[in-house]
Amino acid sequence: MKKRNIQHGFAGSAPGSRGLRLFRGSAVAAVCLLLLPLLLLPATAFAAEQAAQGGEHTHGTDLGERLPLWSVIPFAGILLSIALFPLLAPHFWHRHFPKISFAWAAVFAVPFLLAYKSDAFYEILHIYIVDYIPFILVLWSLFTTAGGICICGNFRGTPLGNVVVLLIGTMLASWVGTTGASMIMIRPLLRMNKERKHKAYIIIFFIFLVSNIGGSLTPLGDPPLLLGFVHGVPFFWTMGLFPAMGFVVVLLVALFFAIDTYYFRKDGAFRGNLEGVRTNGVRVDGLHNLLFLGGILSAVLISGMWHAGHVSVFGIHVSYQNIFRDSMLILMGLLSLWTTKRAIRRANEFSWFPIKEVAYLFAGIFMTIVPALAILRAGDDGPLAFLIEAANEPADYFWITGVLSSFLDNAPTYLTFLNTALGRFYEGVCEIDAIHALIAERGVYLKAISLGAVFMGANTYIGNAPNFMVKSISEEAGVRMPSFFGYMFKYSIPILIPCFLLVVWLFL
Repeated sequence: MKKRNIQHGFAGSAPGSRGLRLFRGSAVAAVCLLLLPLLLLPATAFAAEQAAQGGEHTHGTDLGERLPLWSVIPFAGILLSIALFPLLAPHFWHRHFPKISFAWAAVFAVPFLLAYKSDAFYEILHIYIVDYIPFILVLWSLFTTAGGICICGNFRGTPLGNVVVLLIGTMLASWVGTTGASMIMIRPLLRMNKERKHKAYIIIFFIFLVSNIGGSLTPLGDPPLLLGFVHGVPFFWTMGLFPAMGFVVVLLVALFFAIDTYYFRKDGAFRGNLEGVRTNGVRVDGLHNLLFLGGILSAVLISGMWHAGHVSVFGIHVSYQNIFRDSMLILMGLLSLWTTKRAIRRANEFSWFPIKEVAYLFAGIFMTIVPALAILRAGDDGPLAFLIEAANEPADYFWITGVLSSFLDNAPTYLTFLNTALGRFYEGVCEIDAIHALIAERGVYLKAISLGAVFMGANTYIGNAPNFMVKSISEEAGVRMPSFFGYMFKYSIPILIPCFLLVVWLFL
């Protein structure tokens, strides 16, 4: 009797496959029908809100003052979809996640446009032109160039070998970015542990260290630190975060080594396969892609230092330096594709699915995140005023910035609480002078904001973009990764939160 062949959500020639496809089609239709009322209810509520305000136009922080807190429900909906669908209906999710992402985006965008018209149109264009497109271009260019670098060799997936890879990736992250380091190192780590039975935890610690915490030391490491550099924080100021970063890295590496040693001994068959196997020398193919990687990082850094005016695109101010950056990102990615042998990418098991998955899902996330960011920008005048007012001590800034960065874009969250600190301590002082005064007199506050934004990106799969890409690449390689909530409740909360409590006690 033939087994059913279902891979990536596609039914094979099994007898019930046609019925299964019909069921899935009906499920998609049912989801769409269920979302229709969700479109109508917010539209009506938004319209009532606007009528009560006399139909006034809203711009900038004013929109965040007027939007109700419940407008973030579609954002919560897309997060729950990412968390629950892969767990409850994995095949359905794999086939239809772009549609689900689009549906949640529409649940917010349609009533938002109907109620706020030109203001809503401006906000939506702004987040896609200024934030989403550069975000995807950076990820695509790093994913493409790093995918052309193949670190080859007969590596052993031993505890010591895995620790070495994690430490190399952690050190790289501050200089080539968390995304660049993750894309370079994840495939060698997967190959090393291909035959291991227990390996999901290895990828989890990789996300902790390489995709997040390792990016703490320079503005190249993580977007919020680059944003701080753009606003006047000295380039090498972040090197002062090394004691806190080093402390957490030592804790996590020691814990990883203990766990990996336990499972290495438990995987007796794998250890038996390693006996008598010699480790070949390391060979790196596609090294010329390091030039393109350097070009990407240079373009990002130049865009933060060069101020060259702007051009208006549908009323959105787009800086010339950002146009230069995005053009360079596209050029570097294309050059990598044109100059790298296909055999190298095949050896790297390179595919486009991880970047496509990130692009589709974050397209919906960026749409639904509009009200959350607007409300956060409104500060003391918005519905989250209580949260802004709660930030008094450095530890408050660390936890509030960090928790929000676990779910929202950590760059604007960082900037929001940086401005909160500047306004609280240096009201009326020009930004550059205020930042220098903050560093000189109350540097612990900036340290708390920076550490919270970078470290706590590791708390969820969406806390930092490389998290989701590493998860997707690992799943393509056959690793059974935990669900959204499984990642949080089994790994990030019990492992990271105690580490962060110690960071607050020792360094803040």
